[in-house]
Amino acid sequence: MRIVAAIVLLLATSGSFAFAATVAPHIDHHRDGVELRRGAVALRVTALTDHIIRVRIARDGVFPEDASWAVPAEVRHARVAVESHADGFSTRALRVRIDPQSLGLRVEDLQGRTISADAAQPFDADGRAFTLRKQLPLSEHIFGLGDKTGGSLDRRGQSYVDWNTDAYGFSSATDPIYKSIPFFIGVGGAGGSYGILLDNSWRSWFDFGHRDADTLAFGAPDGPIDYYLIAGPTTADVVRRYTDLTGKAPLPPRWAFGYQQSRYSYMTGDEVRQVAARLRADRFPADVIWLDIDFQDRNRPFTINRQAFPDMPGLVRELRGEGIKLVAITDPHIAHAPDEGYAPYDSGAAADAFVHNPDGSVYVAPVWPGPSVFPDFTEASVRDWWGTLYRPFVADGIAGFWNDMNEPAVFDTPTKTMPLDNVHRIASDDFTRRKASHAEIHNVYGMQNTRATYDGLRKLRPDERPFVMTRASYAGGQRYAVTWTGDNGSTWDQLKLSVHQLINLGLSGFSYSAADVGGFTGGPSAELLTRWFEIATFTPIFRDHAAKGTPRAEPWVDGPQHLAIRRHYVEERYRLLPYFYALADENARRGDPIMRPVFYDYPDAISASCDQSMAFTVGSQLLVAPPPNPESPQDYDVCLPAGGWYDYWTGLAVDGAAVDGASQTIQSASQATNEKRSSSIVVKETPQLDKLPVFVRAGSILPRQPLVRSTAQTPFGALQIDVYPGADCHGQLYADDGHSMAYRKQGFLRQTLRCTVSDDGVRIDFAARDGRFKPWWKQLAVTIHGWDGAGHAMVGGRRVDAVSDRAARTLRFTIADQPQAISIDAMHP
Repeated sequence: MRIVAAIVLLLATSGSFAFAATVAPHIDHHRDGVELRRGAVALRVTALTDHIIRVRIARDGVFPEDASWAVPAEVRHARVAVESHADGFSTRALRVRIDPQSLGLRVEDLQGRTISADAAQPFDADGRAFTLRKQLPLSEHIFGLGDKTGGSLDRRGQSYVDWNTDAYGFSSATDPIYKSIPFFIGVGGAGGSYGILLDNSWRSWFDFGHRDADTLAFGAPDGPIDYYLIAGPTTADVVRRYTDLTGKAPLPPRWAFGYQQSRYSYMTGDEVRQVAARLRADRFPADVIWLDIDFQDRNRPFTINRQAFPDMPGLVRELRGEGIKLVAITDPHIAHAPDEGYAPYDSGAAADAFVHNPDGSVYVAPVWPGPSVFPDFTEASVRDWWGTLYRPFVADGIAGFWNDMNEPAVFDTPTKTMPLDNVHRIASDDFTRRKASHAEIHNVYGMQNTRATYDGLRKLRPDERPFVMTRASYAGGQRYAVTWTGDNGSTWDQLKLSVHQLINLGLSGFSYSAADVGGFTGGPSAELLTRWFEIATFTPIFRDHAAKGTPRAEPWVDGPQHLAIRRHYVEERYRLLPYFYALADENARRGDPIMRPVFYDYPDAISASCDQSMAFTVGSQLLVAPPPNPESPQDYDVCLPAGGWYDYWTGLAVDGAAVDGASQTIQSASQATNEKRSSSIVVKETPQLDKLPVFVRAGSILPRQPLVRSTAQTPFGALQIDVYPGADCHGQLYADDGHSMAYRKQGFLRQTLRCTVSDDGVRIDFAARDGRFKPWWKQLAVTIHGWDGAGHAMVGGRRVDAVSDRAARTLRFTIADQPQAISIDAMHP
């Protein structure tokens, strides 16, 4: 179907474009969307799914190749049928309208509420550069863009540049830094949350009402004008669909959730042994020790300093006996060492694997090993070669690998990276084989580095889950690596910034992220390091790391009082591993981040009256509430969303002041109903060095395990099931062998638990299990919180004695493991 309407014509004048409303174009309707074409411009809008549309603009009427580093081909090529309208089309969830006077898009839900609308001047270009503009309603907040800095979690009112940069010692005002994830989420608009991914690897920029308060603008100096708009209506819907688009993080090995000890650098094998021995002597749980660049021969990747580390396989075996694994750094630069017997250089040179100068010679520049060359990771054959370099380390038993300096960082240059006219060769995926400038490839270089590492490890250890950590990446990089926020500082401001960074990374697809606990530069005070340990307990990856020339930052350095507090929190993390692991399974299947902003599961929290700048949730069931000014002893308020909460540490229901005036005394299990209470409550907290406020949602069932010193140790005793009665009461059990790929072939255990409250007591319903994995536990130790008086349990018609605790308001009983569907009744006498 073809219609005629008045539309602007984009005219080329002196290398720039301008609008003129003098030509009547037409809209071509297709099964999956629409295309407008007139003169020098073409606009194509297609529906990949009912909730995701793709917008492409061709400056000269010819669309660039349909290829992407972020969005796999099978996803880009997905389509749904649409219903055509005179001014656009609709899906089963969205209405897309195109203004014939401006080429502007308006995306609405089916009730007519605006999800996203273009500004009055939606698009302009100057040569190859372009700018896109959208309306920014007063109520809208902006999140995402990965671990960008800034003064708050919310990006609104700020502007950013995407250009992967070695930002040593960055501050909350530094931009750009290490990663480029050109994806953001709008929250709070009339049509609910939405997300936009600008799939452009060049030096893109974003302005969220910085220059013009009611305009959201973004663009790039070159590259495709290609973006995806993802509709919600909830933030969770947007994040899940973004990971549908760019890929979900693979399930990591279970040891990745353990405590990880690092320093730049542990200089010898004996020092590593001493660190491991001290961790065990102090009864400090730990799973990993990291090796920074000094374990190598002259800082050369894929080598070992045999004087300092004479027996790497022996060291690996000794540590394995203590339940500790090694992760080793492998930077992307290869020492330029012809005729020196350095195998990575020799084999790479023979394969012509390195980035070139414009004149065709190999680019050589200084990094840690001195003069270095850089693998050209945009070639699939080079990635394959890179993966083979891990064979000796894998044979030694090293468990995981760390790709640092992969922006790529280069020394002694003003830009901190290689020249923009360096030449890469693209031979990958569904890209046309061609050459590309570093200006185009720079932001995806680190991502393709980690892709090469991940894929190489999958080939070398096909039945083991790879663990790769990266500093630089791009949208979709979560498919290959976990990440961390880079070379932060030992300040209270950096502690607060790290919370914002990790939350926004989770919203940007990177569920597995970390910040160097204590700060990489400067050296933390005892109080700062302890508070950072407490907060890191509840973050996805927990690594203590510090730079050369700074004070030591291992857990024991500040004396027994601080050691005891830090150990207490790390022990609690290990007890919570079944909960973390169930969240990891959820993330692998659905894309939900592990560490979330409070409004992710509780949308009304976006307008809470409390300062929530440090608050976050772990899954939907734990809310962590550090002081909003972590260095201050001043009291502060915590806003708990509607529905009721328990104190994690005491297990007691939380009372507080109701925000809307309703009574907010949390009911006991015998009084509770399944009706959600309508108001949130405010709890006043006084900062204490040894206490981090943590709350459990009423309606949660949390699995916890007996304490272990390493995930390599099998817990002894029963799996603990803590039931916190409330509305929509549920929990999840997930287990597998923790390291292999067997979980992809039914080698897992997944079971849903629910609870309901009646006048007689609490019923716990176990669904039948999925999967074939046999767990380590044989019994379940059940604790029901908020219980008044005595009680007993009935399991399959058999009475089970229970112990009540009036002070703790709990009822406890132990039963056999329940792999089949069954209901268990905790009853009052």
